[in-house]
Amino acid sequence: MDAIDRNILRELQADGRLTIQELAHRVGLTPSPCMRRVRQLEQDGVIQGYRAVIDPEAVGRSFEVLVSIEVKRDREAVEAFEAALQDIPDVIEAYRLFGSPGCLLRIAVADLAAYERLWIERLTTLSGITEVNSQIIMKRVKEPKGLPVGP
Repeated sequence: MDAIDRNILRELQADGRLTIQELAHRVGLTPSPCMRRVRQLEQDGVIQGYRAVIDPEAVGRSFEVLVSIEVKRDREAVEAFEAALQDIPDVIEAYRLFGSPGCLLRIAVADLAAYERLWIERLTTLSGITEVNSQIIMKRVKEPKGLPVGP
């Protein structure tokens, strides 16, 4: 990966809807070689997809909670827990961690009452769970803007 590829990645992370013509102009290429590079980055798995960034309030999910969960430390319990998370759309991110807590979730729901229902009806009923701790997000200080891709 060279400097032009990194520039392509920077520009696409900032605006994934750029036309090839505009992207090519921004990175100093003509459209054909720019398109070849983008396709190669996609084929190599460097670019894994394109998404719209949605305002959580507009879709009724402005109440966010970080939830740390302890799961029994055996393979079956961990695999069952991770599989069950796939069926809970309110869990928008999930990470298995080294150490304690064993898992960190980011949850987006409408309000406190919706989170309480999720907590009671889904999270605490998952098998293998030994502890659930919730931290309500007061304010997002820094929005995700993409990964740094070098100089």
